[in-house]
Amino acid sequence: MHIYFDNASTTPLYPEVIEEMFEVQKSIIGNPSSIHYHGRNARATIEKARKVIAEYIHASVGEVYFTSGATESNNWVLRSAVSSLGVQHLVVSAIEHPCVLKTSRALETEGRIQLHILPVDENGSVDLIQLRNVLGAIDGKVLVSIMHGNNEIGTMQPIQEIGEICHHYSALFHCDAVQTITKYPINLQSLKVHFLSASAHKFHGPKGVGFLFMRNDAILRPLLLGGSQERSVRAGTENVAGIAGMAKAFQLSCDNMEGNRIYTLSLKDRVMHRLGTSQTDIRFNGTLNQHSLSHILSVSLPPTLKSDMVVMNLDIEGISVSSGSACSAGIEEDSHVLQAIHHPIQRKAIRCSFSKFNTMDEVDFCCDVILRLLA
Repeated sequence: MHIYFDNASTTPLYPEVIEEMFEVQKSIIGNPSSIHYHGRNARATIEKARKVIAEYIHASVGEVYFTSGATESNNWVLRSAVSSLGVQHLVVSAIEHPCVLKTSRALETEGRIQLHILPVDENGSVDLIQLRNVLGAIDGKVLVSIMHGNNEIGTMQPIQEIGEICHHYSALFHCDAVQTITKYPINLQSLKVHFLSASAHKFHGPKGVGFLFMRNDAILRPLLLGGSQERSVRAGTENVAGIAGMAKAFQLSCDNMEGNRIYTLSLKDRVMHRLGTSQTDIRFNGTLNQHSLSHILSVSLPPTLKSDMVVMNLDIEGISVSSGSACSAGIEEDSHVLQAIHHPIQRKAIRCSFSKFNTMDEVDFCCDVILRLLA
């Protein structure tokens, strides 16, 4: 038996997405920049996908730009906001994805911006009063970058209210929505956000493709130079099959959004009940109410030697979860998210993240194994 509980890292493809991509790879052979018949077919495929995504997020078609994923999109926003929009200050939370934090710190090191890092409370929530105070004290153009849902502990930030605060202080607002897009409704007609990032492989689409929503009154200069693709702001031949697959996954996920959310929450609740009532000093990180992602659960294990080996032993048992640490190319590093919420260093953390393809039997088996390993 092989059980996959690492859906916050990446998700399995929908079968319909595989079929869509295979058909595009087989029949759409042209370069989208070519003006001949085959090129026009490829271009039409891309524009159809753009329209699908734009309609679901209530954006105009011209505000959706295709990229290789959220890391590129986030870098594009942060770097180009400085170079093309005159941003002098970046405000980020302490639990942003590394591609946001590392890029922000690089810009600070380069002397291009002043960086303001907002601390979070023990649940990972941003203090909105402090955000107001920081923005009120800044003299100069500012970009706020705060994620919608945290990828490690599942805490959700009130981006509607954050958008209103940014609007009040004339600040640009960028939101990394990687963990929430297609899982929670996002209406960009009402949400006061200038930029929003997403990656297809987080909602059962292909890896290596994503999109950036960029409002028409905040157009960025290109991060990548070359051809005139994506209305001359993102060079490089488009990944036609990937874009088509992303649109298909987006459509399927959005059409089943509420059902998927209720189902993954039932799996999460089951784990919390089984482990939380086990008398083993197991705790849970992040918010555990309506402000928590339905598909992510961060489990804080008791400070024992047995806890140190849980992830490895679960893997031996055929269960894939992730550690509470950021992992890059197999190298574990201390999690900046757990540090930010003051998670006790002697306690190990694991993350279980679910999708519609998981079952309650898998959850029960996983809980049985964890409790046996800690006994």
